[in-house]
Amino acid sequence: MLKTPSPQQYQLEMVTLEELVPKNHLVRKVDAAIDFEFIRAEVEHLYCKDNGRPPIDPVRLFKMMILGYLFGIPSERRLVQEIQVNVAYRWFLRMGLTEKVPDASTLSQNRIRRFNGTDVFQRIFDRIVEQAYEQRLIGGHTLYTDSTHLKANANKRKAVNKEVAVSASAYIAELNKAVEEDRLAHGKAPLKQDDSKEPETKNQKVSTTDPDSGFMTREGKPQGFFYLDHRTVDGRHGIITDTFVTPGNVHDSQPYLARLDRQLERFKFSPIAVGLDAGYFTAPLCHLIRERQIAPVIAYRRPNVTANPIKKKQFTYDKTTDTYRCPQGEILTYSTTDRQGYRHYQSNPKVCQDCPLRQDCTKNKQYKKTITRHVWEEDKEHVSGLRLLSWGKKIYNRRKETVERSFADAKQHHGHRYARFRGLAKVQMQCLLAAVAQNIKKMALLAFLSLFYLIKCTLMGIKVRFRAEIWRVTVI
Repeated sequence: MLKTPSPQQYQLEMVTLEELVPKNHLVRKVDAAIDFEFIRAEVEHLYCKDNGRPPIDPVRLFKMMILGYLFGIPSERRLVQEIQVNVAYRWFLRMGLTEKVPDASTLSQNRIRRFNGTDVFQRIFDRIVEQAYEQRLIGGHTLYTDSTHLKANANKRKAVNKEVAVSASAYIAELNKAVEEDRLAHGKAPLKQDDSKEPETKNQKVSTTDPDSGFMTREGKPQGFFYLDHRTVDGRHGIITDTFVTPGNVHDSQPYLARLDRQLERFKFSPIAVGLDAGYFTAPLCHLIRERQIAPVIAYRRPNVTANPIKKKQFTYDKTTDTYRCPQGEILTYSTTDRQGYRHYQSNPKVCQDCPLRQDCTKNKQYKKTITRHVWEEDKEHVSGLRLLSWGKKIYNRRKETVERSFADAKQHHGHRYARFRGLAKVQMQCLLAAVAQNIKKMALLAFLSLFYLIKCTLMGIKVRFRAEIWRVTVI
């Protein structure tokens, strides 16, 4: 029977936050698995010890920021509103029911004034990775790297064309050395270095709204101003071990080696293999990764399409004589090595002039066919062979379960489709905090699953050993 509700009555109830937060809430799992107290020591040097007003607790401040990325809350103003009404967030921040939530401007002004220009976000990310490593959630044996685009907060129509200096390749020093050694081995004089030459420039579209972003034009990708997040993920549980932001027009291979070296030095990883997409399949990367005693497993990259029906793969290279043989059996001999590290092998024009396949082989007016081969081509061939091994196939197939899944989770749940800020440093901060949120979520869930497995085995009478310090259960 329908009744008229009685007037609302307010009664005094004795409750605690501990009772109001569900036992299986994510913030409980994160709080049990992660120790955030290290943050206070990391930012201590940014606060005055004996002057000024008492600040908001830095641990609470950073936990507020992490909450925003953990639950995909896109703005700091909205985050403050959510904390005001969400008792689980208050419990996580050690904040009472009637305690005033800091203003959104407190978060933004601390970012802009106190933390801007520092590496505090990078150090916090590193400490979370160290905690995962101590809990045996990171193996460091196989590392997967890829990049994803974040749409910049900039209209692609608001741009100007500028002459921008062409940045040198990240591996130019090693390449120059290899070129000089190769020319010397072939009896060629060293290439002249023209120091008086002006830096090379190119005409490039630059955003007037966010000049740090890059205009991206990639096949199968949207066109416009973007940033690229170059992310490395460990193969054991998909924990993110590195994230680095560049403009959207930077090639994937350029920042890779420096970021790999940073992880090897910072976390003392000893990887056996790395899994990479086809964009990383370049001769310098294949050579320099192998120099570090690491096996690169890289996807197949289709060669550039040429107008000639007869392709380069139809020419056979003879390592003993250092020559190429054409489909007609004629020899192409070494000519020179250019600054880009490519050896040039050329045919005899007198022979090619009367060749019946000349129109399908070359359109050169001097009747000369040229084949190029990089000084590190053997490394590319070796890496290409690794991909075809059963071991290499297993390594590469894990990419979709590690780094690609990490990006999918970031875009779907942690606001990683768009850059929240303008400027390279601020977008780097966004990517670091998003990676921290994903790592602590995964660490918390893995700890919960280990505990669940322990209880299940105990009820089934299976003897197990539980090591709480590394969140592991081992069947005896």
